[in-house]
Amino acid sequence: MFTDIFLPEILGTATLLLLGCGVVANAVLPRTNGNGGGFLMINFGWGIAVFAGVFVAYKSGAHLNPAVTLGLVASGAELSAGEVAVYIGGQMVGAFVGAVLAWAAYKEHFTDAGADEKLAVFSTMPAIRKPAWNLVTEVVGTFVLVFVIISFGNTPSELGPLAVALLVVGIGASLGGPTGYAINPARDLGPRIAHAVLPIPGKGSSGWWYAWVPVAGPVVGGVLGGLVAGAVGYV
Repeated sequence: MFTDIFLPEILGTATLLLLGCGVVANAVLPRTNGNGGGFLMINFGWGIAVFAGVFVAYKSGAHLNPAVTLGLVASGAELSAGEVAVYIGGQMVGAFVGAVLAWAAYKEHFTDAGADEKLAVFSTMPAIRKPAWNLVTEVVGTFVLVFVIISFGNTPSELGPLAVALLVVGIGASLGGPTGYAINPARDLGPRIAHAVLPIPGKGSSGWWYAWVPVAGPVVGGVLGGLVAGAVGYV
């Protein structure tokens, strides 16, 4: 399972987070060439990050997201408990590594940034702090992600990673406004841990009061997406 699941998930998720956190850094940190690029630039950056990460992790099936792994299990996919643990372990390690690499690439631009901008590079925070409704947003967004990804398996287009990338751009543009659309527990928690441990002057809080939302919401949404996909015969 190391070469077939764990290592590909590390590499793929690290690629996802390097490019994803990187586009946020480019858009929000001072004195970058992309400063002020806006939310749509971030949406497209994350979509391309998914596109690249899926290709890198092709050998494992490129879950890159515990919500996808658990959603597939809920849909009826034959994954053992050990395999699920290896998938999620690889995703968490990869997310941490990718976030650290993004920080290294933009290290000099963190100096003049505010604490909120520094955290935004790593993890999501809500636009309006209403955890219950923030949770609903993450559940809905991740349901769409997992349900539609599973439905892609029944289409003859063979778009593969491009279809998933465009889906992520669409979710961000349509549903990303309230919470920044984590839709992936590893994507948020791994970088949040990186933010907590990296030597970033003036970084402030890592927002642990909110950290449960982008973990619980995607898990619930992913499982629901898998259950519905399985119930309607999309598996």
